[in-house]
Amino acid sequence: MEATSPILLFDSGVGGLTVLEELRRVLPQAPVIYAADLAGLPYGEKSEAQIAARVAGLLGRMCERYHPRLACIACNTASTIALGMVREVLEIPVVGTVPAIKPAAAMTQTGVIGLLGTAATVRQAYVDKLEAEFAEGKRLLRHAAPGLVEAAEAKLRGEVVDMAVIEAAANALRAMQGGEAIDTVVLACTHFPLLKDELAQAFGPGVRFVDGAEGIARRIQDLTSGQQFDDGFESRAITTGDLAEFEALAPAFARHGITRLEAF
Repeated sequence: MEATSPILLFDSGVGGLTVLEELRRVLPQAPVIYAADLAGLPYGEKSEAQIAARVAGLLGRMCERYHPRLACIACNTASTIALGMVREVLEIPVVGTVPAIKPAAAMTQTGVIGLLGTAATVRQAYVDKLEAEFAEGKRLLRHAAPGLVEAAEAKLRGEVVDMAVIEAAANALRAMQGGEAIDTVVLACTHFPLLKDELAQAFGPGVRFVDGAEGIARRIQDLTSGQQFDDGFESRAITTGDLAEFEALAPAFARHGITRLEAF
């Protein structure tokens, strides 16, 4: 393993910055490539076959070009669908992102948990499995809120967040049977923690929010334990989409020590 080999963080957009923030806390010296598949958005509206093929293909090409030591799919939708296929294709460790149902089940006092995700994540059998395994005896209410992805990206660009979109997501969960008792909400999309303040305002007091970013960072730290890091590789952000549009997000990346933005 070369000391300059980067950690590859892959997301459909820039929600994975919530994972990068936690990763910087535990591995501040690690070289990182942040890959945003903006040309593939929105993942939540694609079929499972489309997502699996696209994610596996892109990660394969990125690994050939950049030779990372580890890849992280910092996207709930992509992970719940493509993680198994990607692990078969790549010869390096691959860390996925799954909805934080286990910690939410441990936190809830009322036994009613809300889950916000993309349409693709919310309908996955993998979420059913997590619910059955970790939330037995609890009630998990799910709502697809793809509009929150656009709201989060707008916030990163410095634009005003449309609170109507945030309130609509909160009200949809509250309107479900038992929804008035929700005291814990799983943010099952890496974009959504970027809107935690707005979501807290919409849900009101007494609701806690759970996401998986901290646990993902700890997992990456464990898998790279004992490895050497060298800053000879300049951390960068790459995108499959329009570079000029991507560069509008430069301030957000700069806050995490990445100033080099490139087209893939």
